Amino acid sequence: MTKKEIVKDISEECGLTQLKTKEVVQKTFEAIIETLVSDPKHRIELRNFGVFEVKKRAARKARNPRTGDRVEVPEKYVVTFKPGKEMEEEVLKLEKAGAVLSVDDDDHVEESPETPAAENDSVASPNL
Repeated sequence: MTKKEIVKDISEECGLTQLKTKEVVQKTFEAIIETLVSDPKHRIELRNFGVFEVKKRAARKARNPRTGDRVEVPEKYVVTFKPGKEMEEEVLKLEKAGAVLSVDDDDHVEESPETPAAENDSVASPNL
């Protein structure tokens, strides 16, 4: 799902114009980014949704897959997301229903190994 699709869905549900909804969605994303960068804790907790947090990833040694040479990877800051309890429960329901699909690098949807083809035809694909 893209930001454009999110805006469309929200505007239809709330009866707002897509232009106004896009502005609200964009301001929400900007507020999240600004808070992660400027807040001393670098953490945003959204109840029933999840937690965004900036963490420092330590420097490490890696291997170049083409040459096999060892490479030093410097430390860096990364944004992590831990889903909230409600989101985890909803995703687990998808797993139990066998509706989880995997997407390969070329954006082709494939059936998960747990889902037989006959079951997959009767289950609507999730809108995640």
